Amino acid sequence: MPLNPIQNAVAGEARKLGPEPAASTAWDMDWKLDRIAVRRLSLTDFRSYSFVRLETDPRPVVLTGPNGAGKTNLLEALSYLVPGRGLRRANLAEVGRVNAAEASVKTGEGHSPRAWAVAARIERGGIEMDMGTGYRKNGGEGKKARRMIKLDGKPAKNQAELGRQISALWLTPQMDRLFQEGPSARRRFIDQLIIGINPDHAAPLNAYEQSLRNRNRLLRDGVSNQAWFDSVEQSLSTHGIAVAVQRRDAISRLAPIAANGHGPFPGAKIELGGALEDWLAAGPALDAEDNMRAALAKCRCEDAVSGSTSIGPHRSNVLVHHSDTGLDAAHCSTGEQKALLVSLVFATAMLQAEVRRHAPLLLLDEVAAHLDDARRDALFDLVAQMGAQAWMTGTDEAVFAPFGDTAQRFCIEDGRISPAP
Repeated sequence: MPLNPIQNAVAGEARKLGPEPAASTAWDMDWKLDRIAVRRLSLTDFRSYSFVRLETDPRPVVLTGPNGAGKTNLLEALSYLVPGRGLRRANLAEVGRVNAAEASVKTGEGHSPRAWAVAARIERGGIEMDMGTGYRKNGGEGKKARRMIKLDGKPAKNQAELGRQISALWLTPQMDRLFQEGPSARRRFIDQLIIGINPDHAAPLNAYEQSLRNRNRLLRDGVSNQAWFDSVEQSLSTHGIAVAVQRRDAISRLAPIAANGHGPFPGAKIELGGALEDWLAAGPALDAEDNMRAALAKCRCEDAVSGSTSIGPHRSNVLVHHSDTGLDAAHCSTGEQKALLVSLVFATAMLQAEVRRHAPLLLLDEVAAHLDDARRDALFDLVAQMGAQAWMTGTDEAVFAPFGDTAQRFCIEDGRISPAP
């Protein structure tokens, strides 16, 4: 049987990454991947929900209801089951539910945040696991909020342990400006991709960001102690090149899949640009570390004027072009930008599926609302071909009619969830 477009794309990437298992002559998504699904989702004091529990089966999930009903809140809750700050990138204290009475009571620091929790039973390859995460107020002056994580009832050391169990990708209306905004949003997109493949990527990323804050503080405070700068720049170079290497490797794996396109969704040419990337292209990572460390020392005076660091992976750019026309994605029409974004997200899902051997959860918020019929049907076909449990929201249930009984449907209104008629 011929491979479908997704299988062809990933088969090419699999050949690049290494030989296939002896038992297989083709990349077969139906048998080679573990199926992963949320079987139960419980929220406590999360956004608009005081408490809700939703039982689901492995089929795609369609959530419909009016704007403001709480559909996106459910997707955001699911996004906290993987490392990171969730699909809204909210502070932990912003996520807890605040009712009308509490909203009228202010403290000297604003509204008092409420603890919240997200718990889920995840099925993967026929095996179930309970996962939970949430926010707990520690209390006490100077103490920060804590994110708590549990796997099968036992505390986890860090967020990476969540990422070792499952991965997830999301597409939200806010992401529609991914190509129009500055490069930081695109860097976050790539970093989330890497964490979906290798959850340990968060460690050098966080270490780099901490060292970056330390150097910027030295610059703004007018510190002239060379030893302090040498120390923090050593850390910046070590972790910064580690981040750049991971990004470069991820892009090199993603690029051949993204370039293919899928039906009405065009291919995307994606690459990294920046000083670090040029150094890594020219020589080994150790040489790039030396180059970065020397560049940081050289630009201290210039950076002191701006109070910020001008060299590092936080200055890299993710460049995206339409594969057929060669146009920069930022110069494409609004419709083509949306199509490119969908194509890029599904290419990312394919890569994660190949590396992790399970398709990620897909959290698609209002994704079908602004697509024409051809692209909407193609999107639903991609969801079916991936074999992933996709959670999709919309205001019009009829939009999802092509799924028939291959999807499960729920209506949400005023924070209440019920099966769709």
